[in-house]
Amino acid sequence: MPKRILQGTVVSNTNDKTVTVKVERRFTHPLLKKTVRRSKKYRAHDEANKFQVGDSIQIEECSPISKNKRWTVVI
Repeated sequence: MPKRILQGTVVSNTNDKTVTVKVERRFTHPLLKKTVRRSKKYRAHDEANKFQVGDSIQIEECSPISKNKRWTVVI
């Protein structure tokens, strides 16, 4: 089974080797037929601590690294 890859923006990099990434998705509301935006935050593993707040990155699904981290930074 292929691993999921999501694209988002770094909103926090305070923790060591961890970034918080906000991923936004858009979909059409089934009843109102309007485009709706929903966002979710993921914690991702950043081994080199090289990403700063505001960077646009891609994260890939992986096995659990800690209690909250199940994603690693790809680009």
